[in-house]
Order: sequence, then structure tokens, then C-alpha cells
Amino acid sequence: MMKSCSISLIAIAGLAACQPATQTDERTYLPGNEIKSGFDFLTQSTQEQQQDTFENPGFLWVERGDSLFSSAEQSSPSCADCHDDGLKGVAANYPAWNEDTKTLQNLEARINYCRTEYQDLPKLEYESEDLLSLTAYVSNQSLGMPVSVELSDQTKENYDNGERYFFTRRGQLNLSCEQCHNENWGKKLRGDMISQGHGNGFPAYRFEWQTLGSLHRRLHDCDTGVRAEPYPLGSQTYIDLEFYLAIRASGLSIETPAIRR
Repeated sequence: MMKSCSISLIAIAGLAACQPATQTDERTYLPGNEIKSGFDFLTQSTQEQQQDTFENPGFLWVERGDSLFSSAEQSSPSCADCHDDGLKGVAANYPAWNEDTKTLQNLEARINYCRTEYQDLPKLEYESEDLLSLTAYVSNQSLGMPVSVELSDQTKENYDNGERYFFTRRGQLNLSCEQCHNENWGKKLRGDMISQGHGNGFPAYRFEWQTLGSLHRRLHDCDTGVRAEPYPLGSQTYIDLEFYLAIRASGLSIETPAIRR
């Protein structure tokens, strides 16, 4: 059952008022039987809107992504020329290790890698309409499938980096991700309900943005919200955090394009 008391960011920050910004306190983890999607924190009307492909505005980007996926630019092959299955199920396994680059890549980075290596095309700018649309389309091909990201010897360092970021206090409010999304989920924050902070619905349409946005945009907003210096969208720091969040959300269904507040 969700908690119902109300708090503020200042109140949460007060719990850590005398702690240095880099300190990581004793960690609180979500029990596996308590993992809940952001969908569970929406009102019934918003849940119904997300599930309706005609009412969910995120499907405008999915449709655009479908067109981009099937279209050839210049004399380059289209995505569909190599992936005639639309990459069904692939998004549920990302971020993933790329053996060619020896790096952990999220879906956006993988799309750009394919563009430069196999299509002889320039990278798409992070948060551009084309990259959001392609990512939304590919992610939607995994709709309803469980998040299942691989933790391996190659990705252990990325996981550790992401976990450390999640539990480290930062910014003028001296808050960590964990304090909101592990310790205080289900409580009210300025009339809104704090979720557990899972990324299984991104790219998602947020009412706050009035548009579709990536998970990295949300991470950027969270850092800004605690008055910390955010990292660039697409940075390895955010990819490592995204990887940790994906493992933390293991078993939750892909909902892209989700609707969030």
C-alpha cells in the first residue's frame, strides 16, 4: 500500500542538512516485491490516456519514428533494410555493452552508432525530434516486455558508477536520488506523488514538458531540481545511471511511450 503523508524537497533536504554533498549514507533498497512502475502513481484518467493509442500524444513520435526507420536518407540504407523485424524486444535489453566500441551504450547511442558506422550518416543531436522519434519507435517494439538488462564483467564498473550516483547527495539541497525514490516514494510532494523513479516508460510524454522527452532529460531536471550542476544529455555518467536504473527496474514492463506528470 502506498504511503500518503505529504513532504517537501526542503523537508527531505533537512534530513541531510549537516552532511557533506559527496557523502553516501547507509543505503535503502527497494524490496523486489515492492517495485512499482510510474504508471501506478498516475490518476486513473491518465492511466487510461496512456493505454489509448489514439489519446496518448507520445504515439505521434512513434509514428514519425516508424517513418524514419523505414526511410532511406540520401543513398544510405534505411534501418529497416537491416532490421526488418523493427528490432522487436531489443529496447528491453538496453543499455548494453558494445563490443566494437568497448563502451556501454543506451538506445540513443546505439542508434547514432548505427548511423555513423553502417549508414554513413551524421549523429542525431540528443533530444532532437528525429532521435526521440526513432528511440520511441524502437522502444515501442518492446511494449509489454520485461526490462532485462545484462550485468556482466564488462558492465560491472558502469553499474557501480550508476549506483554510486544514485546514492550520493548532491546540489545545494544535498539530496540523493535514493532519498526521494527509495525512502519517500508514495508520499506527496507539492500535491504530486513521488514515484520510484523507474525509466521503463521513456521516452515519455510529460505534462510538465508538453512534449516527449528522454530519460536523460528527466535526470537533468532532477539534478537541476536539487540545485546541482547537471551533466550533458547523453553523457556516460547518465548512461551509467540509466543502466543502474534499468537493473533496479528488472521485470517491469516497457511502457514507451508512457505518460508522466
